[in-house]
Amino acid sequence: MSCRRSRLVFGALMLIALMAGCASDKALEEAQHDPEKLYQLGKKALDSGYYETAIKHYQDLSTRFPFGDYAQQGQLEMAYAQYMFNQPEQAIATADQFIKTYPRHPNVDYAYYVRGLANFDQTRGALDDWLGIDPAQRDPRSALDSFRYFAELVKRFPDSRYAEDARQRMVFLKNYLARHEIYVADYYMRRGAYVAAANRAQYVIENFARTESVPAALRILAEAYERLGLNEPAADTRKVIEAN
Repeated sequence: MSCRRSRLVFGALMLIALMAGCASDKALEEAQHDPEKLYQLGKKALDSGYYETAIKHYQDLSTRFPFGDYAQQGQLEMAYAQYMFNQPEQAIATADQFIKTYPRHPNVDYAYYVRGLANFDQTRGALDDWLGIDPAQRDPRSALDSFRYFAELVKRFPDSRYAEDARQRMVFLKNYLARHEIYVADYYMRRGAYVAAANRAQYVIENFARTESVPAALRILAEAYERLGLNEPAADTRKVIEAN
């Protein structure tokens, strides 16, 4: 290809890019005066995976046109965009605001669902799998909040399209929280704090009866009783272990 032809091709490409940019700027300028067009810009960015751009358009929509159906739907979708853009605190705040402002909105169940998702993803650290770390060893506050949000969704909207997924995540979270209690109980056992260990193990048995951590809780409880010289409760617990 000759230098002249190369320059012509480059010039044509630059002209196309410039025209596309002008068209984009014009569409954005027009959208500033039309809530539907501004919403559609946000929706297009969201569907394309440009979450930061979607958040910006939805924020503009909320600021310029705070009332109406587009503003309401835009706020819902902004919560999801913030969740996908790894802004869990902002996603929860946006969903909370939607729930408080539009408690009877036909899609308010989605706001409850996004709140649960935003906390759910925080239960696992970015390097947990690579380092072979059980995420249940971490601070359980996000898991507790996620479980609470999903439980509220299921209670208020049992027939919601998101309810079944929420229930499945709650099963996972119960196992997660039970494992966390086992880690704490085991830590107390190693420290010789047998009463504290027994209390933690008993908590698992009473509150997470259908989880995979119950056998470990029973073993810790029996050993803690034995270390405390409580032979009769220890023997009873051993019988339960053998029976199961």
